[in-house]
Amino acid sequence: MATINPTHYWDEVLRPVADTLRVVQGRPCLTGAQSATAAFALTLLGRAERRSWLIVTASEESADRLCEDLHFFHSLLGLPQEALTRFPEWETLPYEPTAPSADLIGQRMRALHRLTEGGRTLLVTSVPALLQRLLPKSVFSDAIVKLRTGESIEREALISRLLRLGYRQSSVVEIPGEFSIRGGIVDIFSTAYDDPLRVEFLGDTVESVRVFDTATQKSTTKLPHGWLLPARELIHTAGSRESGAPLAADAEWRAPDVYEIMETLLDYFQGPPVVTLDQPLALAKKAAEFLDEADEAYLRIGDESQGGPYPSPERLYLTWEAALTRMALSPWLATDPLAPPDASWQPVTSFPAQSPQSVGLAQRGMPFTETLAKLDLLRNAGPVIMVARSRGQVDRLLALFAEHDLPAVRWKPQDWTTASQKPPFALVQGDLSAGFVSGEGRFAVITEEELFAKGMRHRPPGKSKTATFLSSLEDLNTGDYVVHVQHGIGRYEGLRRLSVQGFESDYLILRFAGGDTLYVPLDRLNQVQRYKGGEGHAPKMDKLGGSSWGRTTARVKKGIEEMAQELVELYANREVVHRGEYGGDSTLTHAFEAAFEYEETPDQLRAIEDIKRDLESPKPMDRLVCGDVGYGKTEVAMRAAFKAVEHNRQVAVLVPTTLLAQQHYENFSQRFGPFPARIAMLSRFQTPKETKAVLKEIAEGTVDVVIGTHRLLQKDIQFRNLGLVIIDEEQWFGVRHKERLKQLRTQVDVLTLTATPIPRTLQMAMSGVRDLSVIETPPAGRMAIRSHILRFNEETIREAIVRELGRGGQVYFVHNRVQTMERTATWLQQLVPEARIVMAHGQM
Repeated sequence: MATINPTHYWDEVLRPVADTLRVVQGRPCLTGAQSATAAFALTLLGRAERRSWLIVTASEESADRLCEDLHFFHSLLGLPQEALTRFPEWETLPYEPTAPSADLIGQRMRALHRLTEGGRTLLVTSVPALLQRLLPKSVFSDAIVKLRTGESIEREALISRLLRLGYRQSSVVEIPGEFSIRGGIVDIFSTAYDDPLRVEFLGDTVESVRVFDTATQKSTTKLPHGWLLPARELIHTAGSRESGAPLAADAEWRAPDVYEIMETLLDYFQGPPVVTLDQPLALAKKAAEFLDEADEAYLRIGDESQGGPYPSPERLYLTWEAALTRMALSPWLATDPLAPPDASWQPVTSFPAQSPQSVGLAQRGMPFTETLAKLDLLRNAGPVIMVARSRGQVDRLLALFAEHDLPAVRWKPQDWTTASQKPPFALVQGDLSAGFVSGEGRFAVITEEELFAKGMRHRPPGKSKTATFLSSLEDLNTGDYVVHVQHGIGRYEGLRRLSVQGFESDYLILRFAGGDTLYVPLDRLNQVQRYKGGEGHAPKMDKLGGSSWGRTTARVKKGIEEMAQELVELYANREVVHRGEYGGDSTLTHAFEAAFEYEETPDQLRAIEDIKRDLESPKPMDRLVCGDVGYGKTEVAMRAAFKAVEHNRQVAVLVPTTLLAQQHYENFSQRFGPFPARIAMLSRFQTPKETKAVLKEIAEGTVDVVIGTHRLLQKDIQFRNLGLVIIDEEQWFGVRHKERLKQLRTQVDVLTLTATPIPRTLQMAMSGVRDLSVIETPPAGRMAIRSHILRFNEETIREAIVRELGRGGQVYFVHNRVQTMERTATWLQQLVPEARIVMAHGQM
């Protein structure tokens, strides 16, 4: 039997490139390489060339994607991950007077620390981050603190150094850059780690350094020492007058006035790294656009000669030509999907790889059995590795392959060499932007998206543990009554900007009975709600520290309990109704679940299991699934609908609006497309003839899932075998509609989805009358909302829009008057001429 080793195959292709990189002036170019294939090539080249690497991409998005692909292939090859480092840009516009986020500062500080320590590093960055000048390496190194167990440090000296590094003292540490002191314990959220440190002192001696969880406050790991890296990127020299003083939000922009010489990212490397330029022409274009943007921002704020507040762009940024000059002592490698940028790049090596689509995979509408047959043909030439995003998905795919009598195993790095002419499919957990097949078909990597014909994956950046979701106050005016969850009813008296511990921030002013005043920071908006009472009714305000609010909440709880007792009797009849039980999961069920485009959250999986358990019992289901918008309720409903359809029962999906019906119809049609199920819709978008045809198919049973608005509740709708009713946002249906739903509930399974349950529905769930599943885990990668309440300012609006467009995003500009929308759109177009602006409103 032949021995197949794809690593050797790729080494043979890349050996000329590796040989050229060992020459100082070497400039090889690798064509045909995109993110995944480029990452695979760079992983193999990096294994052969043990120096540090600097890999430059045009944008943060492409840098994130390449870095994730590099992590995947390092794991696949069994290589250490610690050398891989990301150096992100600030994600603020040039001269924007705000501090970069603590998470970004942490990433940047960890990258610089890795470089100063001298370890081999594969650093991935973008053009804006590379061009930005940095504080001197000597200042950075001198400021770092290393806390070792058993060593002594005066606590006052430690506090002084923390303040110098830009840390803020608080009562409890929650985000990077904060510290708190409680007796002999100092909690520090160092930018060197993803979790905070708990340092225990005995006198001035460090007794222990532990990592702890901010949610539980429990220690998780004991460390021999802890690093304290800067929390800001401007550090005053020790002993200077400014040392330890709070930094302004825009302090980093003034760094050239603090340091005689600003250095660059290249200066932090211990020796010349191997430089990889991803599409050099695109990098030069991005650099020119970025520097033009900096020049425009500088002109808007006024230059230094006219008393402007910040140093000029050339003191803050390198030009692209200057960056290339500083890299002159390094060998360069270009990667480009098409061709070398010019004749100076030699030798040119083509990367022999094809996309899965080009060999007949990932075709929409292709039956799954045909996809598996094509995959099985690939195994004749060499190993086929399947990439799944979660361990659970690996398990499902293993079961799926077994059900189709195809050999599949979990991947191990030592499996690179296999003594089989037709090795089994290898399944591995990981994140990869796209798969590929080697030029001669001797090696293939296929992602689960390509297996189920769902196209390329676009993953958002990872969500930090410290990110929180903020609520907002809608249409709140001075004098309005509000409810604070802890203190009760008060009056909103406006916003005020206050300086607390040297940091300025905006606070809500709430006035309570007796003239008491409470200042609520904007990051605590989720504790305040607008008071909703009868029109013209002025509620009685509570007193801070009084007992009236406690009595009110107790009275409401008692009223809810009395109402629940009445509803228990109403739903008691349901307990004695029985229907035929559903069977367990089948091969089709596993295929449907495996085709889900994203990774299920733990809450989603619990809700799905709850529903399966309900359907497989003889008692009809009546379950409420509660979760925020975008948390995955629809996928949970689709799993339930598929199980019902598989057992020859019809499904009715009831939604409050025509627009939502259309959206659900498209989503259900896409998910159920590869499977034998007929999806239909009833809405006013259809002609009378189309409606009549759908009604006939429903009665005949040829429609498996019908999605519609209130039309589904009319008495002329006759189902042949209705088994499941899914209600999206029940609170939008009136009393008459709910009477019709009650009739349905005694006969069929009912699944209710809501983001905002009405009190009665929620109380029924909480009291056990209806079963409840809560989805409160946000999807992976969901970003935190950052809210800023500012005075109307054209410059701020333009900066916010330009920043979002610069990262390839979209902007919603919300205007409150339909009559003046066109005038506002014209003004906006003049403010941001480079943007394409369209209008939409709901007035019919």
